[in-house]
Formats: sequence, C-alpha cells, structure tokens
Amino acid sequence: MASQSTVENTEKAIWGGGNEPLGASYGKLMMWFFLVSDALTFSAFLVGYGAYRFKFGDLWPDPDAVFTHFPGLHGEYPLLYVALMTFILIMSSVTMVMAVNEGHKMNQKGVTYWLLATIVGGAIFLGSQAWEWYHFIVGEHGAVRFEDGRMAKVADADGHVLSLHDIIHGKEATHDHHEKFNIEQVRDAFGADKSLQLLLPGKERELISYKESVSLLQNSYVVQGANMKENEYGHPLFANFFFFITGFHGFHVFTGVLLNFIIFLNVTKGTYERRGHYEMVEKVGLYWHFVDLVWVFVFTFFYLV
Repeated sequence: MASQSTVENTEKAIWGGGNEPLGASYGKLMMWFFLVSDALTFSAFLVGYGAYRFKFGDLWPDPDAVFTHFPGLHGEYPLLYVALMTFILIMSSVTMVMAVNEGHKMNQKGVTYWLLATIVGGAIFLGSQAWEWYHFIVGEHGAVRFEDGRMAKVADADGHVLSLHDIIHGKEATHDHHEKFNIEQVRDAFGADKSLQLLLPGKERELISYKESVSLLQNSYVVQGANMKENEYGHPLFANFFFFITGFHGFHVFTGVLLNFIIFLNVTKGTYERRGHYEMVEKVGLYWHFVDLVWVFVFTFFYLV
C-alpha cells in the first residue's frame, strides 16, 4: 500500500494547479465549457420546436413549399439554395481545419490563406441567410387564413398554386412583392373565375371545391409573408421558431466571422509568430466547428424532417 505521504504528494500534484487536463490549455478548456453550455441551449430550442411541430402537425408547413428561393430558378428546385448554404458552411469548416494545421507547422502564409477562405465562406453563408429571410418575410404567393387557423393557397383546377397577384391582376402584370391585398379582392377574383379553388398545403395536399372555397372565403382574411404573428405558409409558431433559432445561429456565425477576422489581422501582423504558437487559431476553430455542427441539426429539423 502507498504511504500517506505518497498519496498526499499525488493529490497535491493533481489538484495543486498548473496542470492541463487531457493536455488542453486553460483557454481551450474554457472554450469547451462554453460550447457544451451553448449546445444545451440549442438542444432546448430544437426540442421545443419538435414538441410544437408534433402538437400542430396538421398545420405545420411543408419545407419543400417554403424554401424555394434559388436565384433565377423560380421555385423549381425546393431546398436547393439551403443545401448550397449548408455545403458552403461545411466547406468553411474544412478550410478552418487547414488553417489550424498550417498553424501547427508555424506557416504564417498558410494560416493567412485558409483563415481568409473561412471568413469568406462564413460571409457568404450570412448573405445567403439574409436572402432566405427576406423571401420568407415577403412571401411567395400569399394565402388565406380560416377561422380555425388553417392556411390555404389559391390554386387552379389542376392543383397548381397561384399567387394572389396573379389571380387579382393577371399573370402578365408587373409583380410587386410588397403590394398588399385584402379578402374582398380575393372574393372578387373567385367570382370572376370559377376554375379557382383553395388548396390546403402540407404533405397531404387537399383541394377544396369551388363552392366550398367561396363559402370559406366569407370568414377568412389574407396573409402575405411571415412575421412573428402571421405566416402564410402555415402555423405562426413555425415562423417564430424559424426566426428565433436560425437568427440565434446566424448571430453565432456573425460572431465567428468577426472573431476569425480579428485573428486574421493578428496573423498578418505576425502576433502569433512572435508568441511561438497559433493556439488562438485553434481555439476559434473549435467555436467555428461547433457553429457548423449546430447548423447540421438546424438544417435537419427545419428543412428535411
């Protein structure tokens, strides 16, 4: 058995300070503590999203009908733009790995190059997210909200969704996404064209007959775009969660881009060359990988499930 003095010396060596648990420096250890706590926060948000989606499943929007805004393709390829955003963000994680690797080699030029590529990737992602937010807020077609909270799009006899602009002004008229319509204009359009029907969106697309559609329009109102109170695509809580969770993640990406830019400036000034290590690049790299990993879960919950 070990003597009492040996045990005391061992405990003093472990708990006396000046040690690096698992070989990690104090800075990296604190970054891991922060990331674990942040992961719990995101987990709580996504669990809340899942609970309300399950509760209001019949009123929840189909992502394929919401996120269709690839520039120039007019909604022909749902989720393609979001997939591109995701690919860019994941590739920025690869460039961050390369920057950290060059830092281990004490290669200032390599760190500069790959860190700049990471910043560019993050900036493109933020711009793409702003594009998605803009189109989500403005809306694509407009919808009609019933008394019971259900949302319906206007469609032709074949089930093709039509915008409120098209049924009111005609397809040839100049399209102003910011123009606001009212339920009286929609009723007049139905009165002038008996081929129009209301369509309940979602996985189970249900066409409502013309007669029943006209009846439902008597106690309905128009919803265009999405905000914290209304959502033309479905239940308002979808918009609430979308703005909050993607906005919270976007704030993390913005913070990461800002941190990367500060580190980039320090790299170009030779700060870490003089220190003799590039550990700061590695620490901000941990944060960046976390942001990318969280987006994979957000992407799965909001866009794929």
